[in-house]
Amino acid sequence: MKSEKHIDSITVCIVDDDRELSAGMEYIIQSVDGFTVLGVFHSYYETLDGLEALGDTLPDVILMDIGMKGKDGIACVREVTKRYPSIHVIMQTIFTSDDKIFDSLRVGAVGYILKNTTKEKLIDAIKEAHDGGAPMTGSIAKRVLTYFQKTNEPSGTEHLSARELEVLTLLVKGHSYKAIGEQLFISSFTVRHHLHNMYQKLHVSSRGEAVAKVQHEFPSRQ
Repeated sequence: MKSEKHIDSITVCIVDDDRELSAGMEYIIQSVDGFTVLGVFHSYYETLDGLEALGDTLPDVILMDIGMKGKDGIACVREVTKRYPSIHVIMQTIFTSDDKIFDSLRVGAVGYILKNTTKEKLIDAIKEAHDGGAPMTGSIAKRVLTYFQKTNEPSGTEHLSARELEVLTLLVKGHSYKAIGEQLFISSFTVRHHLHNMYQKLHVSSRGEAVAKVQHEFPSRQ
């Protein structure tokens, strides 16, 4: 399914091998003003082919099912973010496996939410991802933190400047780049510059992994 893109709307693609569930999500999103579903895909290969067919009309956000048959959502988000780094991918699941959460964030997902989230929270998560935030339900965030508390990986956060730590702490709280800039009296461009530097220092390639690392190092800042 492909919808005509509406001017000034947030565009979304849905990836889920449960056709009934994906149809329901499509209906919910299409019913909200300012949102347009560009496509609904049901497998790894269908997603890649579908995005290629969209050409320059790529979605702002993808809702990605993590547990698809065959190549799963983790493999799919890894390839999608490699080919289309401008797309924000939110993982969706019915379970909260620690390994799957961690793997999703490592390969480039910007957030991770449960499939039983409410319509309002689903729309808020899409908005947040579109604005540069890192949507994550409370139960998921707690498990991410617990996962990192059990690991011994060096975080590199001791190398962050005071300003970079301020930016990263606000990112952990789910603020958008714009909101971070307004709170710290800097431009959104400067926020992105700080994040770019942080990802290199932390040896991470995604916003999600940086969020998870700082949650481990500074749990009191959540």
